[in-house]
Amino acid sequence: MDVHGRERILAGNNGEFSYSKANDIFLRNPNPPHNSSLSTLKSPDHNKLCKYWMSGHCHRGDKCWYLHSRSRGDGFTMLAKLEGHKKTIRGIALPSGHDKLYSGSSDGTARIWDGHTGKCLHFTNLGDDAGSLITEGAWVFIGMKNAVKALNIHSDLELNLKGPVGQVYTMIVAGDMLLAGHRASCETDSFQLAASLEGHNGAVSCLAVGDKMLFSGSLDKTIRVCSSASLVFSLQNTLLTHFNALRLHADVVTSLVHCNGYLFSSSVDCTIKVWFATEGQNWRCSILIKRKMYGVLTLCGMNDAETKPVLFCSCNDDSVRLYDLPS
Repeated sequence: MDVHGRERILAGNNGEFSYSKANDIFLRNPNPPHNSSLSTLKSPDHNKLCKYWMSGHCHRGDKCWYLHSRSRGDGFTMLAKLEGHKKTIRGIALPSGHDKLYSGSSDGTARIWDGHTGKCLHFTNLGDDAGSLITEGAWVFIGMKNAVKALNIHSDLELNLKGPVGQVYTMIVAGDMLLAGHRASCETDSFQLAASLEGHNGAVSCLAVGDKMLFSGSLDKTIRVCSSASLVFSLQNTLLTHFNALRLHADVVTSLVHCNGYLFSSSVDCTIKVWFATEGQNWRCSILIKRKMYGVLTLCGMNDAETKPVLFCSCNDDSVRLYDLPS
């Protein structure tokens, strides 16, 4: 499976990222050092943000060799920069039909942002690092150490869901179940805990659901698959081992997205892989994208304004890349 069309790129804080086509423009240095040859060639880097432009002090204008925009490609522009968190942001969510954005961070706070102005309306001291944050209906779920905090956005009700042991790194809702991935096994006698699925040899880093299956990625470099029938069985037996393991990533599996029968997986091994099931639940894989330098941290799929499928990829070079996928 190959990506067709263009790659669009949004820059992050340090502004360095690569473009899908090699830069073939080389200009002669107009002011070479005295000890250099006049034939010395230097390449302008139009894929790197100008640090002077970012601070509002670049006087070169269109003659600057560096980028004066936070994005390359079509259809995107930066609207606002939301500042306030002191450490890594672990989750961002916009509840459906709501005009407020929620974020959780390793600085031990959760913040609520106005969707129109970008201003921080409220922040909550969680008492410990947030490992993940998602929303479902009227609820915001925050993955904590040894617990999940559940906040109702309408009533301000706050619940602590006990059961996990260790930091909760990822969560997903499937039907009427909240699934949480964390570092260690659960205490199966805890109130409200439906089941524990085991099999990974490292912390669970990401989850996805689709086609009546649960997919989990881990620091052990594997993806494990569990069918909905096995999930129902686990509700009765409280403990179950996943029945299938996908092992082709060379490093930590960072994100999973299930779409139209395909499973997309990313890793800090600099690849995005696409998986599809064959007869007998055997899974085949092809490399969708291979980055030569930068690991992929998070995937997100959506349709653009023309209803064409687009894959968003955040990378550890502080950029977000967008790939047009085959329809």
